[in-house]
Amino acid sequence: MSTSNATDRVVLLTGGTSGIGRRAATDLAERGWTVAVVGRDRPRGEAVAAEASSLSGTIRFHRADLATQSAVRSLATEVRDAYDRLDALVHNAGLSSSDRVETDDGVERTLAVNHLAPYLLTHELLDLVRSSAPARIVTTSSELHRRATLDFEDLQFERDYDAVQAYARSKLALTAFTLELADRLPDDVTANSFHPGFVPSTELFRDASLPTRLLVRAAGLVPGVGTDPSEGGDRLVRLVTDPAFGDRTGAYVTGDGVVSPADAAADPETRRRLWQHSADLVDVESDWPPVE
Repeated sequence: MSTSNATDRVVLLTGGTSGIGRRAATDLAERGWTVAVVGRDRPRGEAVAAEASSLSGTIRFHRADLATQSAVRSLATEVRDAYDRLDALVHNAGLSSSDRVETDDGVERTLAVNHLAPYLLTHELLDLVRSSAPARIVTTSSELHRRATLDFEDLQFERDYDAVQAYARSKLALTAFTLELADRLPDDVTANSFHPGFVPSTELFRDASLPTRLLVRAAGLVPGVGTDPSEGGDRLVRLVTDPAFGDRTGAYVTGDGVVSPADAAADPETRRRLWQHSADLVDVESDWPPVE
């Protein structure tokens, strides 16, 4: 990935205090990376950081609730102050909310956390990523993105909210954003997304309804249903470290390898429209990254 040693490399990993993120954080630290883990729960984050005490790398916890744009911007400032390089930026945080809830910014919460936070955090940290190149940006998507559409007239489900569709739409938006980002980035920065599998033990459904949480828990007990966090974590680490993805960009990876995402995610016009819409929602200019 880089000419520097592993001990010189820094990765920012959101959603790194549980599930596949926690697995990936300890794996990368074991490889000698400095892992900046982002999460909402301080005790859990500090516990993850403590796990690195016997590893060759370091895990540092940064507390942030990515539902609000002010928190995303504050996190970016904190990261720029704390690190002089960023070899990988991994957007792994996600949630599914049973009810339609708006953030302080007036944005539906699932879309805010799963899509807009990665969009804005990438915007805020891209200069640091580019100055560290060769570098990588990785996003955690979901095969559920194939079940969604991007209705720009009601992107935030203000009329009829459906928790599964809201989650699927947020992942479709994230996948489309990653593909558009890949096309806009210089050759020495790659952007790829992946499907981690269905991980029943994840904290993803912490804000889902009780019936949904019980259903997820029950599904995890059925042999052959669900994925162990280690499998999704390994897939994440591969996209960060495997030389094959040092040059390849715009890939969508599942357990079957690199596959084509949904047509809606790949459609250039849809991607450009989503990019502009996202820029408007987080109040930034849409002409980024800058053209050199």
